[in-house]
Amino acid sequence: MPITPRLADPNAAAHERIYRSLRQQVMHGEMAPGQALTLRGLAAQFGVSMTPVRETVRRLAAEGAFTISSSGRISTPELTPERIEELASIRALLEPEMASRALPRAHFALIDRLAAINSLNQEAVMNQNAVAYVRTNLEFHRTLYLRAQTPAMLAMIETVWLQLGPTMRAVYQKIQRRELPQHHRHILAALRAGDEPGLRLAVRTDVTQGLRHLGA
Repeated sequence: MPITPRLADPNAAAHERIYRSLRQQVMHGEMAPGQALTLRGLAAQFGVSMTPVRETVRRLAAEGAFTISSSGRISTPELTPERIEELASIRALLEPEMASRALPRAHFALIDRLAAINSLNQEAVMNQNAVAYVRTNLEFHRTLYLRAQTPAMLAMIETVWLQLGPTMRAVYQKIQRRELPQHHRHILAALRAGDEPGLRLAVRTDVTQGLRHLGA
């Protein structure tokens, strides 16, 4: 008896596509804090039925990207100063550790790649492009931390970034900074020098100084 090939589940494929798109939008601050969303609106946006959208929203809510009220209202998180402080503490603990573990594998090509990303980050500052700033900032950190080969830590820190994304964008727009941040340059210098204590300090300073504005 011939075996009938299993057809791919179209809802599963749509779910993954919508999940990746919405996750990136939230993490990069393309949505404002407290921005309301509807299942019907998201289904229309992505041209799909409500089923994969409902599954995606539940998945992202479990990761902290969305909140769902008792009435079913969906929105991006509006973080309290206490919640921001908690997330900042997690970053200050995990990110220096991941950077330290990445240091032995930080070859020249990686450092050059980080320097190129930092140039885009500085360009975003000069252009006052908040979304580009958040995106390139996270890309800089993620590119470094991938070399640590600590997938569990990276998954945890990406969940933190996901919750902070809308707030980071909103605060960046409010302060309208134009001065170029120096912390990434200190990280690059420590990587080039193989300076593990200096790298830990530079990453911790970058994380805590950046988040200080969020709790203000």
